[in-house]
Amino acid sequence: MTDKKIGFIGAGKMGSALMQGIIKAGIVKPENVGASDVYEPFLKELQAKLGIRVSTDNAVIVRDSDILILAVKPQTLGSVLANMKNDITSEKLLISIAAGVPLSTYEDALLKGTRVVRVMPNIAATVSEAASGISPGKNATPEDLKAALEIFSAVGTAVQLPESLMDAVTGLSGSGPAFIFPVIEAMADGAVLEGMDRKSALTLAAQTVLGAAKMVLETGMHPGELKDMVTSPAGTTIQGVHALEEAGIRAAFMNAVIRASERSKELGKK
Repeated sequence: MTDKKIGFIGAGKMGSALMQGIIKAGIVKPENVGASDVYEPFLKELQAKLGIRVSTDNAVIVRDSDILILAVKPQTLGSVLANMKNDITSEKLLISIAAGVPLSTYEDALLKGTRVVRVMPNIAATVSEAASGISPGKNATPEDLKAALEIFSAVGTAVQLPESLMDAVTGLSGSGPAFIFPVIEAMADGAVLEGMDRKSALTLAAQTVLGAAKMVLETGMHPGELKDMVTSPAGTTIQGVHALEEAGIRAAFMNAVIRASERSKELGKK
């Protein structure tokens, strides 16, 4: 990978986070990374900060890259693909992170034999803690899948899944951070009501969520088992858990994932 040239079409929050992640991890040399975007001042900032190549012309980056990461909004995807069609040959790997857009969209719009991998990361890539689902297209090789896993593992955790589950990935981990932020805020609000200052409350609430997540990932124990470790008979924690159950917390979170997944399916049909 260190000798591969990686080009980013779109240099927004997710694209720039990925650039910084792969360069920091040593996966690719800065001079082998290129980025194109319509906003030239931001490109210049990235160039000065990371030492990458930049251009406002997508074609320049496409022609000079072995791996292309498509990081544009779904609503602009059609025109972007049409303009790049003849430059993306079967010698290049295209990785798309556009939400809700199926592999068939790329395989139908681009030249026959184009190698495509679909990825759904999340905003936590900005702090190298992303959760990403990865699905290879019909022309992608095992080496292509390995490259995608290596790139997205540099900014968090990456899991291979069939494309039929990518809408569920969007609903769970793609949208998930926005479901957790209000939880952290609400927990902190509860502490503020009890007299704690806001800064301390937010710090403790966020660390509590982080610590709980690490326990699930590192122990391999079921969340229910971990919950039982904390809830002593007639203690404080079981009282809080009871309050959450009264409020329907499980159904609320399940419905949030389901609704977001369904919306992803709707976007994929447009």
